[in-house]
Amino acid sequence: MLNTVTIIWSLVSWTMKMAGVKLCTVEIEPGTIMWFWVPSETTSKHKPEAISKLVKPVVVLLHGFCGDGLATWQFQITTLAKNYVVYVPYLIFFGGSTTDKLDRSLAFQVECLVAGLRKLNVEKCVVVGFSYGEMAAFKMAEMYSELVLVVVVTGSVLAMTESMVSSALKDVGFSSCS
Repeated sequence: MLNTVTIIWSLVSWTMKMAGVKLCTVEIEPGTIMWFWVPSETTSKHKPEAISKLVKPVVVLLHGFCGDGLATWQFQITTLAKNYVVYVPYLIFFGGSTTDKLDRSLAFQVECLVAGLRKLNVEKCVVVGFSYGEMAAFKMAEMYSELVLVVVVTGSVLAMTESMVSSALKDVGFSSCS
């Protein structure tokens, strides 16, 4: 009997490889490992010279709570990879990303994510978050402003503040949502 999830995973993984991204694991610290879909050029032991050859802007796609990086972003990865250097992490406890630490805070999640990106030689990035990923994106920008150039969020009701909404409305010339 065939496992349809295995077949779909294999097809999507092949599509990602054709788009120029590969799955790799990064040891954040002993006991903590994160999976990342990364540009194929960076997988050769994450050499700094490999990433420096990539002159496109770096985009990090953060998935929501009820999914993983590939399930959430599979259709965007192939398109974005044409013009951007795309990284798609599996946040801790999603996909193969695990830790033996007891900390379950959003700050810990972001610390692991940033440590992984730094090990992959990412110096600046645009962070795109969906649902839980948008909460991580906002926290990442708050904690590591030197790393995050721009935050793009969707499904962001959880972390949007009134001042963010007011500022966005003012920027487009409106005083209220209605």
